Amino acid sequence: MAGFVQIIGFSTSRIDEVEAMGKEMAARRGPDSGTRGVAVADRDHPNQYLVVMEFESYEAAMENSNRPETTEFAAKMAALCDGPPTFLNLDVMYRW
Repeated sequence: MAGFVQIIGFSTSRIDEVEAMGKEMAARRGPDSGTRGVAVADRDHPNQYLVVMEFESYEAAMENSNRPETTEFAAKMAALCDGPPTFLNLDVMYRW
């Protein structure tokens, strides 16, 4: 398998706070954490956002999900959202 991607969709009117938390979490992880991510805003739907996280493997993603700091981040983020987030867990088939 070529990797694993998790996409988290959420709605919030408090994106500045979510963005600040995300940047802080990324800085704590550092550039060699084995993960890459991108946060995007939906131009056609105000207050709708996606975070796309790329991992080396499903197992690495699950290890990340089980880390205490990830659990804490998710709880804080959920408090800033207008509803529960949605998750897509995707196996990478190939890259170009």
